[in-house]
Amino acid sequence: MARVNLLPGPVPVDEAPPTCSAKGCRAPATWALSWNNPALHAPERRKQWAACDAHREHLASFLDRRGFLRDVEPVAAPPA
Repeated sequence: MARVNLLPGPVPVDEAPPTCSAKGCRAPATWALSWNNPALHAPERRKQWAACDAHREHLASFLDRRGFLRDVEPVAAPPA
């Protein structure tokens, strides 16, 4: 997966967009979902899932039901 920036605003990528994290999906990701498990991670720690438009709501809902979802940011287009 390409590195993503955890700063506010569109999430830039260094190369091609990462692939969606949904099981079996190989679509390019258009969203970065930042999350952490408060029982395991320090409050400032952020893990990333990538999501395509079709799976954004499903993945965000999965994380939110568990209290893990922190931010959802668009993935910026790679530099030309």
